[in-house]
Amino acid sequence: MGKKALLVIDMQKGSFTPETPRYHTFGVVTRINTLADKFRTSGNLVFYIQHDGTRDNNFIPNTEAWEIVSELHVVEEDILINKYANDVFYNSNLKFELDAHNITELYITGCATDFCVEATVQSALAKDYSITVVKDAHTTGNRPHLSAIKVIEHYNWVWQNMIPTKGVIKVEDFKTISSSL
Repeated sequence: MGKKALLVIDMQKGSFTPETPRYHTFGVVTRINTLADKFRTSGNLVFYIQHDGTRDNNFIPNTEAWEIVSELHVVEEDILINKYANDVFYNSNLKFELDAHNITELYITGCATDFCVEATVQSALAKDYSITVVKDAHTTGNRPHLSAIKVIEHYNWVWQNMIPTKGVIKVEDFKTISSSL
């Protein structure tokens, strides 16, 4: 049986500005930190995913916007992955790293629920990973037609009702996951 990995997607300073407020940032960050600590303690890995937006001049590597939010506790053993599209698997070395570490089960957290988190969930599902979306550890901003909380509720419902491939897909809250690690 393979190892587990916690994916922390796009929790970068450029996504958390006064112009781009996110739903319940403090709670999401707190839950991610707690899960990351539990993953490390149990011998599993934590991956921090950073969008490299050089193509559109956003999130340029080594700029402040590209940096992971200061409140997240990144440690030396964590694996940093650059991504180039909403789907973290697209043209990145994530699949290589997951295979190299015999990881078959992914726990997904991060920002933005309706873009990067959603694209990664769909892609991981098509690649036969077993997926657990942490129901209350992903966030997004308000959209023109829908509040952030409604976007989050909608995608949690979508993921709970998806037909898996060879893997499984679950949506569980932080408390349930935390107590099982």
